[in-house]
Amino acid sequence: MKNTNHQEIILSVRNLKTTFFLNGGRKVTAVDGTSFDLYAGETLGIVGESGSGKSVLVKSILNLIPLPGKIEMGEVLLGDTDLLKLKESEMQKIRGSKISMIFQEPMSALNPSFSIAWQIGEVYRLHSNYTKKEIHEMTLDLLKKIKIPDPDMRLKQYPHQLSGGMRQRILIAIALACNPKILIADEPTTALDVTVQADIMDLLDDIKSKFNISIILISHNLNLVTERSDRIIVIYAGKIQEIATSEELVTNPLHPYTIGLMDSLPNIADQDQKLTAIPGELPDLTEQIPGCSFSPRCKHATDICFTVEPELKEVIPGHFCRCHLHCKKSAEDGRCAQ
Repeated sequence: MKNTNHQEIILSVRNLKTTFFLNGGRKVTAVDGTSFDLYAGETLGIVGESGSGKSVLVKSILNLIPLPGKIEMGEVLLGDTDLLKLKESEMQKIRGSKISMIFQEPMSALNPSFSIAWQIGEVYRLHSNYTKKEIHEMTLDLLKKIKIPDPDMRLKQYPHQLSGGMRQRILIAIALACNPKILIADEPTTALDVTVQADIMDLLDDIKSKFNISIILISHNLNLVTERSDRIIVIYAGKIQEIATSEELVTNPLHPYTIGLMDSLPNIADQDQKLTAIPGELPDLTEQIPGCSFSPRCKHATDICFTVEPELKEVIPGHFCRCHLHCKKSAEDGRCAQ
């Protein structure tokens, strides 16, 4: 995939394939031939239904796939370094210092047995030789930078003493402790109410500019991703179906799956709107899927869709789509035209 806008590429994923080997000889390919670039200073959204492979993709980037999973092929290039070729001891130095991740479920991601000060300080202890006093000062300063109120008190507290939103802020602090170049936020607003979700996303926006980092934002919430991302990747059944800028994806979605996701979003301003659900379910990835994986749910599918897998192609500059349809702007609605 070529860089059409000449931005600095900070991370390149090439032909990544991750498979889980199950009992009875069955296997699930959760990430299937994925390639994309992450640009310096951007927020790259990755969206798709639950089970589409979003979380497995970002865990593959960090080489955190547990057995019976295996990264079968591909490259994850951070500069000139292929992360998939590093030893585990070398990857441990990358995680947290170069690339950090905010995991799902803020209610359970923190260790209930240790104070907040200890858990943030652990990052410094793993990646540096700072003294105990220096670690305390740096931890306190970090909480101030991300606008956590009463930072002295928070450091002394334990996870059960914090609200869900405050726990999420602490997880963000842990991820930022060693000034990473890339921050992966995997469903960062899960289990949080709407007001707190907005606060967390505002914090991430502020962090991106203040810390000069790139963010990969994972979510099944298309509204959230389109509002907060510069570019968006749409994933279905382990494959990228569409890549475009946020504005382009909203105004000119090309893939029928993306269009279906858009049509299923409620519009508060339109009281007469009729929501349209995407028929069917995600395919069983333990079975061989001939042709396009979305074809059983696609109203535009033709014979070729069920037999030949489409390639991810650049339809217009910077806008990629995996679909046999012509994917040209329709004179009627600006969408994919057959």
